[in-house]
Amino acid sequence: MNEETDSLPYIPKSLGTVEVAKDSSTYHGELGQPINSEAAAIHELIKNCPPLDLNSIYAYLLLTQHFSETCVVARGEQGIDGFVSGYVPPNQPDVLFIWQVAVHSRARGQGLGRAMLNHLLQRPKLADIAHIETTIGPDNLASRGMFASLAREHNASLTEHAFFDCHLFGSSGHEEERLIRVKLPARHPDGRRVDNSEAAHASAAGTAS
Repeated sequence: MNEETDSLPYIPKSLGTVEVAKDSSTYHGELGQPINSEAAAIHELIKNCPPLDLNSIYAYLLLTQHFSETCVVARGEQGIDGFVSGYVPPNQPDVLFIWQVAVHSRARGQGLGRAMLNHLLQRPKLADIAHIETTIGPDNLASRGMFASLAREHNASLTEHAFFDCHLFGSSGHEEERLIRVKLPARHPDGRRVDNSEAAHASAAGTAS
């Protein structure tokens, strides 16, 4: 996945369970589900966010029509400031796969990319999501930083695996895409998520008893 995100430093793959503020975004626009009348504007946003892969307007029509519950649009005073596309893979109801993350140049530096991802995680219909997955090229430091930051924010673990080798892209010269997986903490019955380290401690305590 190519992403145009806020500029972030590279963050090591070993994340630990560092606490950060739950709401560090300074973006003041509206986040919500996209509608099909916004597909052309989303297409224009992606076109102006290199190196994102630009898909057809029809593709964005399908995303806004069929997958709006797993996509986010950020609406500002000057138009669409950001867009996240994602979906729940077949036979993996606890996985949210993130396809593209785009942030307009005028809205960068406000934590909008991560805010849109957190907005998705707060939707009731995605309450059963336990893992966030995406693919990232080895040199895409901004995307790596954003997902590492998201993992730290939720005290989640992050792992990286081989996924789409470069030969699968034919003669396009596309670099490999590696699978990034963020394992979210489990949920308490009250809806809040349990820190992964807390869950492991509770499991060990239960075994000991």
